[in-house]
Amino acid sequence: MHGSLIIIESSLSDLNPSERRVAEYILEHPDEIINYSVQKLADLTNVSVATVVRLSKKLKCKGFQDLKLKIAYDLNEPGNIQRGYAEIDKDYSIEEVTQTVFHNNTKTLRDTERILSTENIKHAFELIVNSRKTCIYGIGASALIAQDFKQKLTRIDYWCDVGRSFDEQVTLSANLSSEDVVIAISSSGQTKDIVNSTQLAKEKGAIIISITKYGDNPISNLSDVQLFVSSSEKAKRSGAMSSRIAMLNIIDILYICIASNDYLNNRQKLENTRKAIKNNKLK
Repeated sequence: MHGSLIIIESSLSDLNPSERRVAEYILEHPDEIINYSVQKLADLTNVSVATVVRLSKKLKCKGFQDLKLKIAYDLNEPGNIQRGYAEIDKDYSIEEVTQTVFHNNTKTLRDTERILSTENIKHAFELIVNSRKTCIYGIGASALIAQDFKQKLTRIDYWCDVGRSFDEQVTLSANLSSEDVVIAISSSGQTKDIVNSTQLAKEKGAIIISITKYGDNPISNLSDVQLFVSSSEKAKRSGAMSSRIAMLNIIDILYICIASNDYLNNRQKLENTRKAIKNNKLK
């Protein structure tokens, strides 16, 4: 997993004012800070050396030197998109709206690819295929993502259930055990109902897989496996449209892994469902 600059941008809202000042300076001057000492960066941002070190560790680095190395790697990585997320202006033409939405969605997908841990994807996939049952929790737009995953799994005859409200989720959680898996989906990672129902599932011994924005949040902190999507503050202001696309992409990755696990058998199941759907279409 790379994408240190993406991680910094996604973490801004979780930082205290001093840490945020350093983070914003890094985002504005990434080419320069890789040549700075920790003392110089602290002086330029009017914070203590301890603040810079603390920020580095919050960003999953061993220290400031480690953070600089990761940023240097990012700057030299092919395909790195420098242009940030764009907000849609009220006076935009339809053409400008179209271009901006495509840009933001594309950037979120590429940024998510760079911070997504393939090791965690593998772990999540293995837990799902070896579970007694899988429950998927989501509310609002996240419920649509959960339902999409269920529909895909149903086509290969894989049992799962979806909780789209607190009542449904807590009812499912009440009867879970250590043989079961819960996939908790929340863009913010702070949806109260999902936090509470996931907490109950964890108390019952269930394994928790979370799909949330990057960083510390109540749902990811409850999880055994964390799958993160990129989420800048500008993206959040646009209604989390881009993060929804990234979450659907993670769902697609998990589904393909599961379907490929028993490829020949699942290919036949997909063909069976395709024929059943085709036969019900109007001629």
